[in-house]
Amino acid sequence: MGTNQTKITAGIVGGTGLTAGELLRILLNHPLVEVGFITSTSMQNHSVHEVHRDLLGETELKFQEMITPCDVVFLCLPHGESKAWMKENAPLLTPTTRIIDLGNDFRVDELWEGRRFVYGLSEFFREEIKNATYIANPGCFATALQLGMLPLLKISQVESFHAVGITGATGAGKALHQTTNFLWRSSNISPYKTFSHQHQHEIRHTTRKLYQIDVPLHFVPWRGGFTRGIMVSLMASTPLSLSEIQEEFSAAYRDSSFVHVVESPLDLKQVVGTNKAVLQLEKVGKELAVHVVLDNLLKGACGQAVQNMNLMMGLSEREGLSLKAHAF
Repeated sequence: MGTNQTKITAGIVGGTGLTAGELLRILLNHPLVEVGFITSTSMQNHSVHEVHRDLLGETELKFQEMITPCDVVFLCLPHGESKAWMKENAPLLTPTTRIIDLGNDFRVDELWEGRRFVYGLSEFFREEIKNATYIANPGCFATALQLGMLPLLKISQVESFHAVGITGATGAGKALHQTTNFLWRSSNISPYKTFSHQHQHEIRHTTRKLYQIDVPLHFVPWRGGFTRGIMVSLMASTPLSLSEIQEEFSAAYRDSSFVHVVESPLDLKQVVGTNKAVLQLEKVGKELAVHVVLDNLLKGACGQAVQNMNLMMGLSEREGLSLKAHAF
């Protein structure tokens, strides 16, 4: 699609959450997108900026209950609700309407009622995404972990991975809980879902699809005392040298618009506010560590969803995603 052609019309279903708000901020500034609708059952007919208050003066959109015809629909519904929405609304969609689901309903259920959902890990399924009608957008931790695992699995047999990761409060969504309120979260850190995080299922699905292997991943996620961003450290034993591994990682992401492999230590401020993921490798003896940082709301969710939309619609992956890092 050239820049002279009609803009892509996009709609957002489930518009009051953090993910929907972040997605709307990107789409409103995307030069080739026009936002056609944003739905909410609880806030219909209210101005969008009443919920996403920073958008005052940026849009006059109001929440509505029904969808209207458009080119791309983003589902920002709570996990488990996208399948119900598809059952009710799929008959109303045209055959060419693209769906990008940011929930977890279709990440391991590729075939659903005759519709094939392509897993939207952009760097590894780019060609499939270009030809897809339905996308299952990856989870935030799953994106970070897979970017750190998959190049190594291509060149080395790995018995298992051990990983730790920390995420900001926005990873828990907008609903208030004890572990998301300021008094508890500030200056605090806590593990959760030890060895049982839901994103491990989609990672296993990817390794089976790409390499026909099932490598154990022992993952401990942590809640961090900050608002946004993810850092994970993956550890594995391999006889390959650091230079061999670095060469493979560099090759894997050579054509990537957003994934960078560096030698210097990482920090979250390199990526927060951007669609970038940055990786660093370290090795002592046979023990390899792969560190990954990304913004959980962008490369881990909305930014990757827009990247997938760009691929589906024949645009540059970078279109609308030249975002500013929060350097200080």
